[in-house]
Amino acid sequence: MNRYEMIYIIDTGLEETARKELIEKVSALIAANGGEIEKVDETWGKRRLAYAINYKTEGWYVLVNFKAPAELPRELERNLQINENVLRYLVVKLEEKRSGVKPRAARPAPVAEEAAAPAEEAAPAEEAAPVEEAAAPAEEAAPAEAE
Repeated sequence: MNRYEMIYIIDTGLEETARKELIEKVSALIAANGGEIEKVDETWGKRRLAYAINYKTEGWYVLVNFKAPAELPRELERNLQINENVLRYLVVKLEEKRSGVKPRAARPAPVAEEAAAPAEEAAPAEEAAPVEEAAAPAEEAAPAEAE
């Protein structure tokens, strides 16, 4: 199931009880077609429209977040288009974050220059030495420690 976000604008000429019934009807339509409603947000409330729609300058905004099969948005749009009390609507599929992307390697934390300088000088010298030469000093150092 995909995650969707839908916003629709209801005519302000509608009474409060009829507006609540319309919101319940849309929520029931989502549930009846196999969707799961995550959140219905009416806090946007009554707002002035950017431009007049059917000679109306205000609308009641409702935001709905839901999970549903891919066929449900088309059915929702069909029902909202038929309803005369819905001025505008928009259904958007929310993108999931991809987990297959590998993160970049983390940079090492900056260390004080005095402590980092000896470690940097020792590391390149060991890496540059051939394997045979590196093995010989190790053998010589072992008997010296034994004495």
